[in-house]
Amino acid sequence: MKNYSKLLLGVLAIACTACQRDSVREFLPGLYTNSAKGELSKADDTLVVEQADGNNFLIHRKTGFNLIRSGKVGKRQHEREEWHAIYDEATKTLSETRKGKLIMIYPDSGFILIGKRKYTKQ
Repeated sequence: MKNYSKLLLGVLAIACTACQRDSVREFLPGLYTNSAKGELSKADDTLVVEQADGNNFLIHRKTGFNLIRSGKVGKRQHEREEWHAIYDEATKTLSETRKGKLIMIYPDSGFILIGKRKYTKQ
Protein backbone atom coordinates (compact mmCIF):
# COMPACT_ATOMS: atom_id res chain seq x y z
CA MET A 1 0.00 0.00 0.00
CA LYS A 2 2.88 2.38 0.76
CA ASN A 3 4.33 1.90 -2.73
CA TYR A 4 0.92 2.56 -4.28
CA SER A 5 0.60 5.81 -2.30
CA LYS A 6 4.06 6.95 -3.38
CA LEU A 7 3.29 6.12 -6.99
CA LEU A 8 -0.01 7.99 -6.82
CA LEU A 9 1.69 11.05 -5.28
CA GLY A 10 4.37 10.94 -7.99
CA VAL A 11 1.77 10.78 -10.76
CA LEU A 12 -0.18 13.67 -9.19
CA ALA A 13 2.98 15.78 -8.89
CA ILE A 14 3.80 15.21 -12.57
CA ALA A 15 0.21 15.96 -13.57
CA CYS A 16 0.19 19.20 -11.58
CA THR A 17 3.47 20.30 -13.15
CA ALA A 18 2.13 19.56 -16.64
CA CYS A 19 -1.05 21.53 -15.94
CA GLN A 20 0.69 24.68 -14.79
CA ARG A 21 -0.12 27.71 -16.88
CA ASP A 22 2.53 29.32 -19.00
CA SER A 23 1.95 33.04 -18.38
CA VAL A 24 4.50 34.03 -21.03
CA ARG A 25 2.72 32.02 -23.74
CA GLU A 26 -0.66 33.35 -22.58
CA PHE A 27 0.64 36.93 -22.83
CA LEU A 28 1.74 36.61 -26.47
CA PRO A 29 -1.48 36.87 -28.52
CA GLY A 30 -2.48 40.45 -29.16
CA LEU A 31 -1.60 43.77 -30.77
CA TYR A 32 1.84 45.40 -30.36
CA THR A 33 3.10 48.76 -31.62
CA ASN A 34 6.44 50.49 -32.15
CA SER A 35 7.28 53.96 -33.47
CA ALA A 36 10.71 55.13 -34.53
CA LYS A 37 12.13 58.29 -36.06
CA GLY A 38 15.57 58.94 -37.43
CA GLU A 39 17.35 61.36 -39.69
CA LEU A 40 16.29 59.49 -42.83
CA SER A 41 12.85 58.13 -41.98
CA LYS A 42 10.02 57.77 -39.52
CA ALA A 43 8.03 54.56 -39.12
CA ASP A 44 5.16 52.99 -37.23
CA ASP A 45 5.00 49.20 -36.87
CA THR A 46 2.02 47.14 -35.80
CA LEU A 47 2.34 43.45 -34.98
CA VAL A 48 -0.66 41.18 -34.52
CA VAL A 49 0.42 37.97 -32.81
CA GLU A 50 -1.88 34.96 -32.90
CA GLN A 51 -1.38 31.40 -31.79
CA ALA A 52 -1.70 28.85 -34.57
CA ASP A 53 -1.37 25.32 -33.24
CA GLY A 54 0.80 23.99 -30.43
CA ASN A 55 3.93 26.13 -30.18
CA ASN A 56 3.41 27.78 -33.57
CA PHE A 57 2.50 31.45 -33.86
CA LEU A 58 1.62 33.75 -36.75
CA ILE A 59 2.78 37.36 -36.65
CA HIS A 60 1.22 39.88 -39.03
CA ARG A 61 3.42 42.95 -39.40
CA LYS A 62 2.16 46.21 -40.90
CA THR A 63 4.56 49.09 -41.33
CA GLY A 64 3.82 52.66 -42.35
CA PHE A 65 6.85 54.84 -43.04
CA ASN A 66 7.94 58.14 -44.53
CA LEU A 67 11.37 58.69 -46.03
CA ILE A 68 13.01 62.01 -45.17
CA ARG A 69 15.16 63.61 -47.86
CA SER A 70 16.78 67.05 -47.57
CA GLY A 71 14.70 67.63 -44.45
CA LYS A 72 11.39 67.01 -46.26
CA VAL A 73 9.08 64.20 -45.21
CA GLY A 74 8.00 62.09 -48.18
CA LYS A 75 4.72 60.37 -48.96
CA ARG A 76 3.51 57.71 -46.52
CA GLN A 77 4.37 54.20 -47.72
CA HIS A 78 3.12 50.84 -46.42
CA GLU A 79 4.48 47.31 -46.20
CA ARG A 80 3.03 44.04 -44.91
CA GLU A 81 4.73 40.85 -43.84
CA GLU A 82 3.63 37.58 -42.32
CA TRP A 83 6.01 35.76 -40.05
CA HIS A 84 5.87 32.24 -38.66
CA ALA A 85 7.45 31.72 -35.26
CA ILE A 86 7.96 28.84 -32.83
CA TYR A 87 7.62 29.27 -29.08
CA ASP A 88 10.40 27.65 -27.04
CA GLU A 89 8.99 26.56 -23.69
CA ALA A 90 12.44 26.23 -22.11
CA THR A 91 13.70 29.73 -22.97
CA LYS A 92 10.26 31.42 -23.11
CA THR A 93 11.13 33.05 -26.44
CA LEU A 94 9.81 33.03 -30.01
CA SER A 95 12.03 32.21 -32.97
CA GLU A 96 10.92 33.56 -36.32
CA THR A 97 11.52 30.77 -38.82
CA ARG A 98 12.52 32.55 -42.06
CA LYS A 99 15.15 35.07 -40.90
CA GLY A 100 15.83 33.59 -37.47
CA LYS A 101 14.76 36.64 -35.48
CA LEU A 102 14.67 36.01 -31.74
CA ILE A 103 11.69 37.56 -29.99
CA MET A 104 12.11 38.15 -26.27
CA ILE A 105 8.90 38.33 -24.23
CA TYR A 106 8.37 40.49 -21.13
CA PRO A 107 4.79 39.96 -19.91
CA ASP A 108 5.35 41.73 -16.57
CA SER A 109 6.44 44.90 -18.40
CA GLY A 110 3.93 44.57 -21.25
CA PHE A 111 6.25 44.37 -24.25
CA ILE A 112 8.22 42.17 -26.61
CA LEU A 113 11.69 42.88 -27.96
CA ILE A 114 12.88 42.06 -31.48
CA GLY A 115 16.53 42.97 -31.67
CA LYS A 116 16.61 46.51 -30.28
CA ARG A 117 13.00 47.29 -31.21
CA LYS A 118 10.54 47.40 -28.34
CA TYR A 119 6.91 46.63 -29.19
CA THR A 120 4.39 47.60 -26.51
CA LYS A 121 1.24 45.52 -26.09
CA GLN A 122 -1.93 47.55 -26.60
